[in-house]
Amino acid sequence: MNSFLFSKVGLKIALTSALASLLLLPAKLQAQDQKNLQADPKAIIPADNARFTVLTPRLVRMEWEAGKDFDDHASFVVVNRRLPVPSFSQKRENGWLVINTSEIELSYKLGSGEFNAQNLKVRYLKADSVNWTPGKKQKYNLGGTTRTLDGVDGDFSRHSNHKLELEDGLLARDGWYFLNDSSSLRLDNSDWPWVFNKERKGQDWYFMAYGNDFKSALHDFSLIAGKVPMIPRYAFGYWWSRYWSYSDNELRTLVGYMKRMQIPLDVLVVDMDWHRQGWTGWSWNKSLFPDPGAFLDWTNKSNLKTTLNLHPADGVAGYEDDYIPFATAMGVDTAGRKTVPFMVSDKKYMSSLFNKILRPMENKGVDFWWLDWQQWPNDKKITNLSNTWWLNYVFYTEMEKNRNTRPMLYHRWGGLGNHRYQIGFSGDTFISWNSLEYQPYFTNTASNVLYSYWSHDIGGHQFRSGERTMDPELYTRWVQYGVFSPILRTHSTKNGDIKKELWNYSQTYLNAQVEAIRLRYNLVPYIYTMSRETYNDAIALCRPMYYDYPSNNESYTFSRQYMFGDNMLISPIGTPSQEGYSKVKVWLPSGNDWYEWHTGTLLKGGQVYERSFSIDEYPIYIKAGSVIPMYNDKVDNLDKNPGDIILGVYPGGSGKFDLYEDNGNDKKFDKEHTITSITSNVSNNQTIINISGARGTYQDMPAKRNYHLKLYGSEAPQKVLVNGKAVAFNQNARSDNWMYNGKDLSLNIYLPEVSSKKAMQVTVVYDNKPDLNIHNGTVEKFKRLSEITSEIKNLDNGIYLPEILGETEETNRMLEYHPDQFEQLIRKFNQNYGKLPGVIQGIKSLGPDNQKKLIKKLQYNQGN
Repeated sequence: MNSFLFSKVGLKIALTSALASLLLLPAKLQAQDQKNLQADPKAIIPADNARFTVLTPRLVRMEWEAGKDFDDHASFVVVNRRLPVPSFSQKRENGWLVINTSEIELSYKLGSGEFNAQNLKVRYLKADSVNWTPGKKQKYNLGGTTRTLDGVDGDFSRHSNHKLELEDGLLARDGWYFLNDSSSLRLDNSDWPWVFNKERKGQDWYFMAYGNDFKSALHDFSLIAGKVPMIPRYAFGYWWSRYWSYSDNELRTLVGYMKRMQIPLDVLVVDMDWHRQGWTGWSWNKSLFPDPGAFLDWTNKSNLKTTLNLHPADGVAGYEDDYIPFATAMGVDTAGRKTVPFMVSDKKYMSSLFNKILRPMENKGVDFWWLDWQQWPNDKKITNLSNTWWLNYVFYTEMEKNRNTRPMLYHRWGGLGNHRYQIGFSGDTFISWNSLEYQPYFTNTASNVLYSYWSHDIGGHQFRSGERTMDPELYTRWVQYGVFSPILRTHSTKNGDIKKELWNYSQTYLNAQVEAIRLRYNLVPYIYTMSRETYNDAIALCRPMYYDYPSNNESYTFSRQYMFGDNMLISPIGTPSQEGYSKVKVWLPSGNDWYEWHTGTLLKGGQVYERSFSIDEYPIYIKAGSVIPMYNDKVDNLDKNPGDIILGVYPGGSGKFDLYEDNGNDKKFDKEHTITSITSNVSNNQTIINISGARGTYQDMPAKRNYHLKLYGSEAPQKVLVNGKAVAFNQNARSDNWMYNGKDLSLNIYLPEVSSKKAMQVTVVYDNKPDLNIHNGTVEKFKRLSEITSEIKNLDNGIYLPEILGETEETNRMLEYHPDQFEQLIRKFNQNYGKLPGVIQGIKSLGPDNQKKLIKKLQYNQGN
């Protein structure tokens, strides 16, 4: 029996609460406190003109300055140095200073001047292979990210005609990371910390040794570089975005279609045509939005969050609605209505822009900004000030300072430290299988610089030369990948041939796309809990396999697959299907078995498999025994936490999950949140599930809860007890009953409505049949068989369907009607299924080609 602690979020929140007050959180950057930038004196070791600061057992700051004029301002990367002092020792012998922690040993030759390869060395005590001296180059960096995928087709840039190169990340198989922060720009200590120029001499370095403990390395870096902020819950919903001259009428019609088709939606992105002219604009286009206030009132009442695209490079022109108040605030003569040039390093300019133009729009209902900088790279006044980096900082911290809700920004990557400003958009990719194939690797690897929330143009941005038609299979697979990416946002350029509205596709693809988006909403409780883990520990939702399995070479060679949170593994489909099925080669690590969600197959860990998936299936693997909280299909937006929760319990062992919940968009989440612990313990012929009741509180939390337990891959039970009381089978169960779903072989237990604070216990007793294997793809067999019988009927409407075929196909339904006959029905199904190839061959009217095709479908994934 395997036991998995599915989430440690609750424990981590408790352990980190005391530390939180010591950390300079990004959400408090505008109220920068000098003491947070100065390390505890007990952590500092002065040595001649050098200064060493032990920040963590793995991480040390190393400074040398001839005049000992050490700088403790925040840099663009490092925003906190006031950490609990780790245990360490120091000694001076034979002219050397030697500092030891539990993980590193640093040696510096006293009085020898600036740091160099002869007078400074660090070794990692847990691995003899990790030894560093200044100037040493890494050989095996695992990559970071890059500013944009504009013009990229797969990993090849058609604009620059070369393969895309990612920046280095924090992690390397070399086992160490070096940051030279000497020339990084600094922030002053004003109420709204601002960049300033100061000539600095000397060396300001940070060194971290971690071996292959990658998770600890990321966490330690976040301690000095700031946390990855919690994003609002609604950001994990579906974003509709398109570069199009949408009008108020068109957007209302679009949203109306989605509601009628029961497609959930949370974010409405309005691209640059919301404003009047040019790339830069600050005034609504009244021919499209005659009453912007009324439009935003409608989006608010429709539970839609709205963002507008900004290209600020051209400044504020004289024709803008708010030119006069803006120019007046700037002290500019307004008589000639001359454009006020853009200057992001000018604090007065940016303050006036927010006070006179942007914040009034926010007050009317613009929820956050899409900040799109595509012009000159650096500021015209401050050398080496990246416009992208500084814009991200200014917009994010200004929103934090002036809003009661969480700040959120949707922007381009500006460089190390930009993880503090949340969501990036990757730019204008080409619509191709190459692009879809590359994006999982690109997204996962960005977590190596803590950039956890990439948002891609799902479906691609633009056609390649000569192409004019959307491939429905490609778009469907891209939407499915989007479900398991940080942000699910469709987008494309202004081209009438690029149609991403789901109703433009045939029923097969439409159904698969809608099911995918609904699955995203089902998984939000799990995803949101993992986002709290990202905030606590800097571990991204989409993370490379080597975070959890650093010693396995497969973690590095299977670079497209990734962990989606703690206990889900995704192996994305990035190539076209053959004969209606997409093949995927997946490595499932050892240590536990893995449940293939769409086929109901429990696969052994420690092996590589080749698996096949139809268009409505996806390679989702759940650690055996896991517990995953979900929403039901009634949830169509993420404004509030619903009272109904599904607890998915997966076969193969015992498991645990700590469900994290908060208000979803307030800034009090550190103190105001709840943890609900769910455990599933399997022993002999029974499973006991305990629900702790919510610990903690937050504004607008549900007072009552309706729990629906869904035990996947479960046999029908002998009996079900809720708090010790037996509950009855009811085929239409809704409360205080159980039912069986034959389609996915799940036992469904509907608990009575209770207080969110009340603990519940459910006991399921089985008539254990060790030879009754229902985890060998039976769910998939049911599905395939239903498809086959339907195809046979369509091939010959007059055919008499063989009785064994019809009876076997209806097994899943009979399981729902008569779960008490579970064993007999499953045994008979297994016996009959092996006979079906012969039965199909006996239907002569089908013809040999159709027979061969149907038999092959019957046998997909069998024996693998």
